[in-house]
Amino acid sequence: MIGLSRKVILKYSEKYDRKYLNTEDHTIEENLKRKLESSNYITRNQFIEIGLWKSKRPKREYCSPENTEDFVKEVTGIAFDSKNERLKIEILQLLQGCSYPLASVILHFKYPDLYPILDFRALWSLGIERPKNYDFKFWWDYTSKIRQIAKENNVSVRELDKALWYYSKENQKSSFKQGASRRT
Repeated sequence: MIGLSRKVILKYSEKYDRKYLNTEDHTIEENLKRKLESSNYITRNQFIEIGLWKSKRPKREYCSPENTEDFVKEVTGIAFDSKNERLKIEILQLLQGCSYPLASVILHFKYPDLYPILDFRALWSLGIERPKNYDFKFWWDYTSKIRQIAKENNVSVRELDKALWYYSKENQKSSFKQGASRRT
């Protein structure tokens, strides 16, 4: 488990940046965050792009004909407009291929200072056992914990996300890895 001090968090966040800063994934992340700053929904293509950023394996699901342009815009518009945290995260899961981890990415890209990315690597780094099935309580407890840790250490939610992800990448034995998320 990672030692949670500002110094350690910044060390691993900076390692993440050195490794991924000039990559296609970083460019995609920054471009999507910029686009979402002024948008109240995401498009079907943006949903697919965010999904592929998180994990390439379920591409067929992201591209499902059920995820029509209008449906993706409507669902994400409701999520972005809602004040209810449960509705915000759970309505996104109406999209084919979208579970809690991907829904957390969508919320993070829209509100990077409020929502962390739910990822098995971050959970491992915090010593939190990955549940068999995610639910609202788990996600909300995790989100609240990340916000608190970030606040206590005067770092951004994103800096903490990157630190937790990279710490796991360096220290988690492959036999313990669960899931196949590429990036936080």
